[in-house]
Amino acid sequence: MATEITADNKLKKLIIVGDRVLIKLKKESGKTSSGLYLPPGVKEKEQIQYGYIVKTGPGYMIPVPMEDEDWKAEEDKVKYVPLQAREGDLAIFLQKSGFEVVYKGEKYHIVPQASILMLEREEDLLD
Repeated sequence: MATEITADNKLKKLIIVGDRVLIKLKKESGKTSSGLYLPPGVKEKEQIQYGYIVKTGPGYMIPVPMEDEDWKAEEDKVKYVPLQAREGDLAIFLQKSGFEVVYKGEKYHIVPQASILMLEREEDLLD
């Protein structure tokens, strides 16, 4: 029985690995502050981009001491330092260190957390 893909669940099965985040670029008008209209793609070529974080990876993996404790569950053997970035944050990031991907017909950027220069978080949105 296949589940229908909706806007709410289309990223549910997607797993982001390590210290990476999945970003959906913020839509902008192609108009400059002086009133000129730019052709599509000009803003996409800028070195610094910004968009909303849609999904994050588990964080930076840290080594665990090598112990022969077979009784421990597998998830207890792997530890992560969590990322500072959270879903819903507005991220300003360096485009050159990320990758553009198309998933389910939409464009996203996958970037490591180290490429994020600044985050804007609306605390009210998370409550």
